[in-house]
Amino acid sequence: MNKISIPKPDYDSPLVKLIFELEHQRDRNVEGSTPPWLFFDLKEILQRLESLTSARIEGNRTTLLSVVENIIEGNEVTDNEELLELKNIEEAIHFIEDNVAESAINRSFICELHKMTTKDLKREGSKTPGQYRKENVKIEKSNHAPPDYTQIDNLMGELVDFINEDSEPHQHLLKIAIVHHRMAAIHPFDNGNGRTVRLITYAMLSKYGFIDDKGFRLLNPSAIFCIDRQEHYDMLERADTGTAEGLLDWCFFMLKGMSEEVKKIDKLLDRVFSEKNIILPALELSLEKKQINDNEYEVLRTGMKKYIFQAKDVQHIFPIGPSRAVQVSRLLARMKSQKLIMHHPNYKLKYVIKFSNNYLLRGVIQQMAEHKLLPVALES
Repeated sequence: MNKISIPKPDYDSPLVKLIFELEHQRDRNVEGSTPPWLFFDLKEILQRLESLTSARIEGNRTTLLSVVENIIEGNEVTDNEELLELKNIEEAIHFIEDNVAESAINRSFICELHKMTTKDLKREGSKTPGQYRKENVKIEKSNHAPPDYTQIDNLMGELVDFINEDSEPHQHLLKIAIVHHRMAAIHPFDNGNGRTVRLITYAMLSKYGFIDDKGFRLLNPSAIFCIDRQEHYDMLERADTGTAEGLLDWCFFMLKGMSEEVKKIDKLLDRVFSEKNIILPALELSLEKKQINDNEYEVLRTGMKKYIFQAKDVQHIFPIGPSRAVQVSRLLARMKSQKLIMHHPNYKLKYVIKFSNNYLLRGVIQQMAEHKLLPVALES
């Protein structure tokens, strides 16, 4: 393999324009139009989509609808290997968010992610979870021959050094793309390489500020590779040539996908768009299907309009009388137990609405699909 380095694109190339565009996204704060309850619910949904799309690239045939139903029913994942694979990826994403800011992306970090993604899996597991392979392997649907297992330690050592060496901010996106390709080409594990590589991409995007769990920058990097898997494989093979042209073509493919995903997320995080096209239609659909009743619908409508609400904001639902306060209290308690609303973390007697793990999720996902905001089809 050639020595790993960052290729230099022409200044007036489309790739450089993409870099400028995405750099602007990193520095931009879009918090203003989005209420926190909406952001964190969207974040939870998008993380599940990240897990699903990453697994689907590897051949996992779990449908989005089955994931949604499993979330709503609150089923514990036990003997369903495909759902367990998604759970593993989701837990690995949480591990990244909890640790990447203070940790180097080193051998220990990479191997921990591999161990987490292959945990308790049989078909998609590993004989040596968390350890580099001790045998030679082949990559399905690729003409690329991974290096001999005796070279893995040296090649991954070089890659880890490259990841952690200082680089200029304008090089970060190219660096992430090059690391993604190089690790995929090395194929350091006996199985689970694709999932681990995409998690490292997520980690680097987080470390460099393109994904921010504290703010309002979100991205599903796996969606880039899931929409057209054949093009994904073709572009990886272009990069396998080791030429500057092939590597730059791969970088353009990856960053173009990132740009398209950012535009989707921007729509979701726009208050007017999300309320009009996602949340309100989801509420109306749930009412129509009798998943919620008229009173619950009115509470949720109030919550959508006010963002933070309390009992007095919904007391108009019931007739004036001595039992009104009790009726309101019981209604809110029931909706809280159904996970339709939750207490605001900073205000004990105030609420926000929630849709990421209840019946409303069906309508939200359906509306996202209608507006072409999902990386996978609902039933494919």
